[in-house]
Amino acid sequence: MSTTQMGLIGRKLGMTQIFDAVGNAVGVTVIELGPNTVLQVKTSAGTDGYDAIQLGFGSRKESRATKAEIGHARAAGASTFRYVRELRVPNAGTFTRGAELKVADVFQADTKVDVAGTSKGRGFAGVMKRHNFAGFKRSHGVHEYYRHGGSIGTRLTPGMTLKGVKMPGHMGSARTTVQNLKVVRVDVERNLLMVRGGVPGPDGSMVIVRNAVKSAK
Repeated sequence: MSTTQMGLIGRKLGMTQIFDAVGNAVGVTVIELGPNTVLQVKTSAGTDGYDAIQLGFGSRKESRATKAEIGHARAAGASTFRYVRELRVPNAGTFTRGAELKVADVFQADTKVDVAGTSKGRGFAGVMKRHNFAGFKRSHGVHEYYRHGGSIGTRLTPGMTLKGVKMPGHMGSARTTVQNLKVVRVDVERNLLMVRGGVPGPDGSMVIVRNAVKSAK
């Protein structure tokens, strides 16, 4: 089974700290990663025209699933799942429908991974919170303009606000990927992956962990 650019669906549990061999405290994010069930296999040689596998993670009551979802899961010899995602992987034909993938089958310690999730929603935010603007000085003559963004105009030419100007707006609640996080520890028995640093999303949210596509500098 090829693990190049392979990934698994998991759930962010939260952050903690562990101690390395030297005794230094390392802040890590704990991810419950797997087991995942292979629900479908797509190959470039088949009717789909590309290599991918469909994974299911997390139990879900059949009463809350559609008949199509129930039948799709039963075809793989499994029950319905809370999360179903498709991952593009090379050599998808080496996977078997209905197979169970655990964290130790894909990831090892001291390797790099990319973690994708949905960032925390911050609602409507101003430019200082959203874009890290400095704001204005709290001096005499500045009235009720401390947290504003400043001028956005361009005078007569071209006579409009250009696209891409940093302004207040909706912040967060978007798909975010953090790359090159180091895998500090892999708990095989409990299917836990501990990576150094932060992971997007609140505790309990779904994340997708894949092998890093870029080499760390």
